[in-house]
Amino acid sequence: MTEDSQRNFRSVYYEKVGFRGVEEKKSLEILLKDDCLDIEKLCTFSQRFPLPSMYRALVWKVLLGILPPHHESHAQVMMYRKEQYSDVLHALEVIRFISDATPQVEVYLYMHRLESGKLPRSPSFALEPEDEVFLAIAKAMEEMVEDSIDCYWLTRCFVNQLNNKYRDFLPQLPKAFEQYLNLEDSRLLSHLKTSSAVSKLPYDLWFKRCFAGCLPESSLQRVWDKVISGSCKILVFVAVEILLTFKIKVMALNGAEKITKFLENIPQDSSDAIVSKAIDLWHKHCGTPVHSA
Repeated sequence: MTEDSQRNFRSVYYEKVGFRGVEEKKSLEILLKDDCLDIEKLCTFSQRFPLPSMYRALVWKVLLGILPPHHESHAQVMMYRKEQYSDVLHALEVIRFISDATPQVEVYLYMHRLESGKLPRSPSFALEPEDEVFLAIAKAMEEMVEDSIDCYWLTRCFVNQLNNKYRDFLPQLPKAFEQYLNLEDSRLLSHLKTSSAVSKLPYDLWFKRCFAGCLPESSLQRVWDKVISGSCKILVFVAVEILLTFKIKVMALNGAEKITKFLENIPQDSSDAIVSKAIDLWHKHCGTPVHSA
């Protein structure tokens, strides 16, 4: 038996007995032991495999630039992050912009706005679409990360990544969605066009909020692994797979409003399967992209 076939045999065995990803976890632990973490290798790993939950927050913090690659600096940099968090929080309390009754995700939004120099005069301001995106991502992140300081920094830096690194790519995703859905199921796309639904699909929920509020966090974090490590195109394949999974239901609906309403509130019980199939679709059409949108 060759080394590759032995490895494949072990992987299948591990998966059958409930230890899926044992070898991948060991590979990641080896990467994380380096004095200076190799960002490119961490990106490659995250693109190829789901991150083990015990290491996810650490890898995300490094990939989003919250922590530097050098291990020895992590404690000190995180201390600075905590101090900055406390200072901004205190400033909002002093000007009475927040109180004990302010929901935590709104506190994160006001902190982000203050640090961006965009804090309005009063907390009763009308939310901008970008604020709604921030709140949706913060709410999902809150379910993934226990520590409030980590939650704030991860939300803020993830939103910044979407607004900066992916700014030019996100508007192209609806067209890419149409293209790949046509390749996978042209009849389904024709039904959407006949129903005048293509332009009214929940693209903001899918592509601006990265499925926050659409998929449960346990499935969502596997999608965000790919986005944070360099590919926002995975979002297209999650959207395509949602349509393929609920094809019978969608084909039975007539009218853009009914289709959109259903897709905004899809049943949660098949989300893990949707994400797994979406990742397979992504690899099928794009290979294993690294650092590319």
